[in-house]
Amino acid sequence: MSFLFATGIENSYPTIEWNGQTIRQDEMEKTKHYQRWREDFELVRELGIGYLRYGPPYYKTNPSHDRYDWTFADETLNALREHRIEVIADLCHFGVPDWIGSAQNPDFPKLFTQYAEAFARRYPWIRFFTPINEIFIAVTFSAQFGWWNERLKSDRAFVTALNHLCRANVLAMHGILRVNPHAIFIQSESSQYFHPEGPDCEAPARRYNEKRFLALDLSYGHHVNATIYEFLLDNGMTRDEYHWFLQHSVRSRCVMGTDYYELNENLVHADGTTSASGEILGYHPITLQYFNRYRLPVMHTETNHAEPDAVRWLYKEWANVHRLRQDGVPLIGFTWYSLQDQVDWDTGLRENNGTVNPLGLCDLDRKLRPVGKAYKKLISQWRAVLERESSILKICATEN
Repeated sequence: MSFLFATGIENSYPTIEWNGQTIRQDEMEKTKHYQRWREDFELVRELGIGYLRYGPPYYKTNPSHDRYDWTFADETLNALREHRIEVIADLCHFGVPDWIGSAQNPDFPKLFTQYAEAFARRYPWIRFFTPINEIFIAVTFSAQFGWWNERLKSDRAFVTALNHLCRANVLAMHGILRVNPHAIFIQSESSQYFHPEGPDCEAPARRYNEKRFLALDLSYGHHVNATIYEFLLDNGMTRDEYHWFLQHSVRSRCVMGTDYYELNENLVHADGTTSASGEILGYHPITLQYFNRYRLPVMHTETNHAEPDAVRWLYKEWANVHRLRQDGVPLIGFTWYSLQDQVDWDTGLRENNGTVNPLGLCDLDRKLRPVGKAYKKLISQWRAVLERESSILKICATEN
C-alpha cells in the first residue's frame, strides 16, 4: 500500500433546531456537490490526489427500514472507480436517517450494520472504510453539548450515544469483513488535548484527557482506567456491555485515523468548563500519545485552516507527519479536509446562516485556492520518495 495522499468531500448531515423547526445541515447540499460532483472529481485528479474520503448521505441512501436508494451512490462511486481514485468510504457522518431517530435508539447498531453490509455487497471493489466518523465529536456535540441530533446535555445521554455508536462501528466492521475479507478500516477520530489553566484545574484536566480516548478505547477493545470505568457504569453502561467491546475488536484490520485542528486543544478552567487554547502542543506530540496507547498504523485523516494562513498550516502539519515517520511511527497517509470550502462550520453547524468558510483546496466556484496549489506541489515532491520507501519496506518484509 503506497502512502495515502487524500482529501475528502465534506458530507456532514446532523439535524439541528433552527427557527423553531428541525432541519438537516447537509454539507453536500450547501456546497452544491450534488450538482457539481463531476467537477469535484476532476479537481481531485488534477491535484494528483489518489484517495478520497467519500460517502453518499446515509439518511438519503437508507430512507426507511430495509429500503435503499443507491441512485446517487452508484453514479458517484462508479465514476470514482473509473477515475481510479481510491475511495475511503465514509458511511455515517454525524447524522442518522429520520426513521432511526438518533444514536439514543438501542436498535441503531443492528440497523447500521445492515446498511454497512449492504453497501459492501454493492461496491465490492471498495477496500477502505470509515464506518462512523468522529464518534467522540458526534456524541459530545449531540448528547453532551446539546447542539445536534438528539440535542441532549447529560453524562447518561453521552454514554448511551457512545455505547451505541461504538457498538455500531464494531459490528459494521465485522459485517463488512463477512462480505469483503480484504477490507481495511480507517477510523477518523479527533485527537485532542486539555491543558489545566492553573494548579486547581489539574484534576478536571486529567479527567478530560482520559475521557478523550473513549471512542477509540471501546472500538479497539482497550481497557479504560478505573475512573473512566466507574463513569461508564454510573451512566448506564453495564459490565457485560463493556466486556463485549473487549471481546469483539477487529483492531488487526484497523488504521488509527487522527484529525487535528487548531481547536483541538483546550484550556480547562477551575469550574470544569473549557475554552479553546489554540495550538500549544501540536499534532506530533498529541498523535504520539494516541499511537503509544494503541500501537496501530496511523493516518492524519483531517486538517485544514482558513485563508490566508492555510499554506503555512499545510506545511506545518506535513512537517509534523514527516517527523512522526522519522521517529518510527507507521504513519501511512495525510489528508487536507476538505476539497471544497465548507459552509457554517464557523458555528459548528449549529446555525444555518449560509456562511462560507474558506477551508478547502478550492472555493465553491471550484477554483483552486493557494493551499490547493501548494498541496499539489507537495504531493508531486514527496510521492516518489514515499513510494521508494514503501517498496524497500515490502522487500525487507518479504526477505524476513
